[in-house]
Amino acid sequence: MNNAFKIMGFAIVSIAFVAGAEAKALKFATLAPAGTTWMKEIKAGAEQVKQRTGGRVKLKFYPGGVMGNDQSVHRKIKIGQLHGGAFTQVGLAQVYPGIQVLGLPMLFRSLEEVDYVRQHMDIVLKRETEAAGFVLLGISEGGFARILSKQPMRDLEALRSSKVWVPEGDQVGLTVFRGLGITPISLPIADVFTGLQTGLIETVPVNPTSAIAFQWHSSTAYMTDVPINFLVGLLAIRKSAFDKLPAEDQVVLQEEMERVFKRLGELNRIDNEAAKAALRQQGITFVMPKPGEIERWREISNQSIDDMVESGVMPASLVELIRRHLQSFRDKQ
Repeated sequence: MNNAFKIMGFAIVSIAFVAGAEAKALKFATLAPAGTTWMKEIKAGAEQVKQRTGGRVKLKFYPGGVMGNDQSVHRKIKIGQLHGGAFTQVGLAQVYPGIQVLGLPMLFRSLEEVDYVRQHMDIVLKRETEAAGFVLLGISEGGFARILSKQPMRDLEALRSSKVWVPEGDQVGLTVFRGLGITPISLPIADVFTGLQTGLIETVPVNPTSAIAFQWHSSTAYMTDVPINFLVGLLAIRKSAFDKLPAEDQVVLQEEMERVFKRLGELNRIDNEAAKAALRQQGITFVMPKPGEIERWREISNQSIDDMVESGVMPASLVELIRRHLQSFRDKQ
């Protein structure tokens, strides 16, 4: 009888242990609406993680910003209600400011430059972000932001006379616009649509796909066809939550999310070109700045980057590194 009870006890403990291992659900917040390509791809990747870990690791995503803005998401991560999130550079900058280095103003002139620099910089950003307490599971290309506006933005004076939006908490954007002599209006992304409709804001930097996805194009008329800054999407999990996973499950999670985000980057590049065509079809007029304006913008932007380094907004070593890689690419051309 005693042996029977012992065997039963061991069985109960074993079942409880297995059930606990299988019940590990990692919760992520995202602004991406349900039903988008992003959500479809990320859910497919989550299914692969579940299958490859035998159900030990499950990923649950809360789409459409239902978990609130970036500040709310980070607060919920701290208390354990969430384990991570999908962020823009701005959204993750409060954890590691250097993550914004790929999005510095007027830094890149082509996607070829981006591809070359990212071969060297992505691994650095992952290492530094992990040191700051978060593991970067994926970095996907968002494409170039361009100026979407109610009036044509052909020169700096037109920008200065417009009500320009900057994302809430975007210290890089604030520094750049102030350097351009512009006092921007800071709003959460969720408030931009209403802001454009009411006239609170008139000009927004955005990539073509987001302009359509968020319906911002419906309240604007022009897009300035000049790359302003490069955008990325980031999937990050708090390191303390990641470290609780078995080593083999950590590998699976990283492999599958890296695969998904590489795929998303490829799709985003295609989608942004298609979105530009769609914007034209829906009445958006594409304009170019006046002669000499682009160089003028670049000169002021470079000075703004130097100001960010001096004020501590951006790490000097990181800015120096990315500029060095960029110059190396241009020298080869």
